[in-house]
Amino acid sequence: MGTETTSPLPRILISACRFGQPVRYDGGHTRTASDVLDRLEATGCLIPFCPEVAGGAQTPRPSGEILGPGGGDGVLDGTARVVEADGTDVTSLYVTGARLTLDLVRRHGITHALLQDRSPSCGSSIIYDGHFSGNRHPGHGVTTALLRRHGVTVFADLDALVDGLDLRNHL
Repeated sequence: MGTETTSPLPRILISACRFGQPVRYDGGHTRTASDVLDRLEATGCLIPFCPEVAGGAQTPRPSGEILGPGGGDGVLDGTARVVEADGTDVTSLYVTGARLTLDLVRRHGITHALLQDRSPSCGSSIIYDGHFSGNRHPGHGVTTALLRRHGVTVFADLDALVDGLDLRNHL
């Protein structure tokens, strides 16, 4: 899914679903119309990747949520797990996907990411509560936790990413 770029802008990891690839659990994507995203894409600086698919998940697939304390950090530390609604433990898939994402980040020298909030992989500020109730709470996903442990700055908001990297003059 990753591509090489000759852009003078820094390479930026983006959740493949935000990039428009149909990799979400329901077979859809989350890309919305955005001139800024279109301009970033045109520069070649965006590197799309789906940790869940990379970790072995099929599309479509049952949704997963983090159950237990600590969100993504808890999963990495062994105090929480990722489960599907029927209770199937898919923790290893999510951890594998996070590790593969970190490998990609290292290969491309990526220091910033635009990831999909509410995801058990990519959530950076909000995740679901692990009970499939629709309730959300502050937290982050497994991939976000691992990337942050390795110095990657993760954003859920496109404008915050653009401002954080001072990209407005380049777009």
